[in-house]
Amino acid sequence: MVVKGRRATQADVARLAGVSQTTVSMVLNGTGVAQRRVSAEVRDKVLDAIAVTGYAANPSAQRLAGGRSSIVGIYTYEPVFPHAAADFYYPFMEGVEDEAERSGVDLLMFTSMSGRVGKSLVSTGRVARLRVADGCVLLGRGSYPEDLTELLRQDFPFAFVGRREAPGGQAPYAAAAYGEATGAVVERLLALGHRRIALVNEFTGHESIEDRARGYRDAMSSAGLQPVTFDAPDLTSGQLLDALEGGGVTAAVVTSDLAAPLRRAALARGLDVPRDLSIARLGDPERPDGEDVDWTGFLIPRWEMGAHALRIVLRQLAAEPADPDDLQVSIPCTLVDGATVAPCPAPDTRPEPNRKA
Repeated sequence: MVVKGRRATQADVARLAGVSQTTVSMVLNGTGVAQRRVSAEVRDKVLDAIAVTGYAANPSAQRLAGGRSSIVGIYTYEPVFPHAAADFYYPFMEGVEDEAERSGVDLLMFTSMSGRVGKSLVSTGRVARLRVADGCVLLGRGSYPEDLTELLRQDFPFAFVGRREAPGGQAPYAAAAYGEATGAVVERLLALGHRRIALVNEFTGHESIEDRARGYRDAMSSAGLQPVTFDAPDLTSGQLLDALEGGGVTAAVVTSDLAAPLRRAALARGLDVPRDLSIARLGDPERPDGEDVDWTGFLIPRWEMGAHALRIVLRQLAAEPADPDDLQVSIPCTLVDGATVAPCPAPDTRPEPNRKA
């Protein structure tokens, strides 16, 4: 039965197929678990009804004809084009793009959404907008747990670039193995004879910072040593260097954007890096520091994280249910020997610092 004189509706499809409009909507728009709730027999009835009524001319039905549109979105919580941090974000985006080309899917950039102005998708009612695509890769530091919780509730395929926690569910992600990499850096310093090793944090409350802190604490505890942590220190006042020297600290593992400022402050005080103070950088800085320093520490697998995030989205779109263990991936970081750490100095070889500097 072809509907004459007007465009066919979901109600027409439902009547012809002998199912509810909810079932038609689930077949058309559902993904993952939601779509698998519909049996193959019912799905075929809905598809036949779509063909008979002409509803296939609707974009949603065209999406259904192949099971999906083969379009995956990218949503960034911070602007990446153009931006001072573009060099940091570029490898993530390149990884997503390369994997999309390999997998035969197209990418859709969501550029008019709310995260860029400090609001969640949920608070502005924009979550549904992501459903223009089959699934979405999410990227950015300033994310919101309520967005992830809502996407999980809707059974919408997504993956975050970086580990994220969502209240009441397990958010899919492709993360860097920051804890393991930080532990390896601390172990190298221990092998060089350092025993007073401090962690200098950018800020607290972010999963990537928590992972680094966990790796540091575990490595120190395993060596029978007391962890010493400085959170968001003021590097311009000299108080951090006073505390490091006063506590006999000979090495610091530093989250990425604080490493260069700490090194500059130490040099200004008359300390030699690494002879007097070893500094290891825990990842790539988001903001280029403009200095040619061969840093010891590790590099973030940014390209791999972007590529894996898209793979995780595609696993959720596959006909077979994805193994939950395959939806949360931690990727090893690349350890770098560098030249900013050295063997622990003997106590009487450390020079008197220039406290006027």
